[in-house]
Amino acid sequence: MIEFQHVFKSYGRGKNILADINFSVDAGEFVFVSGPSGAGKSTLLRLIGGLEPPSRGSVKLKEHRIDQLSARARPYLRRAVGAILQDTHLLYDRSALQNVMVPLAVIGLDSRTAQARARAAMEKVGLAGKEAHNPVEMSGGEQQRLAIARAIVNRPAILIADEPTANLDAESARRIMDVFRDFNRVGVTTLIASHDRRLMANYARRTLLIEAGRFSDFPGVQA
Repeated sequence: MIEFQHVFKSYGRGKNILADINFSVDAGEFVFVSGPSGAGKSTLLRLIGGLEPPSRGSVKLKEHRIDQLSARARPYLRRAVGAILQDTHLLYDRSALQNVMVPLAVIGLDSRTAQARARAAMEKVGLAGKEAHNPVEMSGGEQQRLAIARAIVNRPAILIADEPTANLDAESARRIMDVFRDFNRVGVTTLIASHDRRLMANYARRTLLIEAGRFSDFPGVQA
């Protein structure tokens, strides 16, 4: 499903953010990516999502080398990935419901079906009744949950999330993690960057620990 072979990532002539990364993730796995701030967690997820190319090495997603895809072809493969990044990229000229509907509009789903699926996704993350709100009227935690609803509405094969519970209280964090686990249980490959040891203890099956651009791989605690 996901495979990195001798992957390096740097920006300009700066030092490597990732250095000789090798790992694979099978379809249906639930994996945490952990490590201190600046270790390369976010960069790793952006490479998996096809949002950036590696500086060197091979990145495969669903048997496709995304580092070799043309700029035109890359967005089609990215449709298989639901991404929740630290910058939510919400659209402030649209309602919350319309934000969640965006991925469905891109694939040409009819409006009635798209609205029903977007409402269901918002309900899953605890935002039922907020459909007409503008994102600027919502708290930081609500905006994070809205971004998660948008990521799952297209029923992706892979979910990647960068510190998805960072702005949430304990109950909201548990609810969101349960959403990820529910999707994983029906076969969605899930990777979450986090430094929250409690989350890893409760949910992780496997953890990649990144330190200074390199990592070790060790089993998580069975939830």
